[in-house]
Amino acid sequence: MSKILEKSLKDARKEGKLTMGAKQVLNSVKNSKLIVLSQSLDKDMVEQIESDAKKEKIPLVNFQGTSVALGRLCGLQFRISTISFTSIDDANIKSILKDTEAEEKND
Repeated sequence: MSKILEKSLKDARKEGKLTMGAKQVLNSVKNSKLIVLSQSLDKDMVEQIESDAKKEKIPLVNFQGTSVALGRLCGLQFRISTISFTSIDDANIKSILKDTEAEEKND
């Protein structure tokens, strides 16, 4: 798991710069800078979010854990199926995408 993603999630949560939950993310795709999808997300919802994100040219990260793990990563006691960052540095986005690609190649 990317340390940069973990730090960015915690920072954005403290600052209120996250949107959590599949429906909320879907409704706010245009305001998103980066979207993180857990493996627990329903396939139909994944396809819908992916197509909307592609239209808006928003990068996606496929989190290699469940919604429970994603929730814990944010420091919460409940499941989170998807998250979008409404504000994040471009440098952090590039680092997160690079780390995620490296993890996927190692699996």
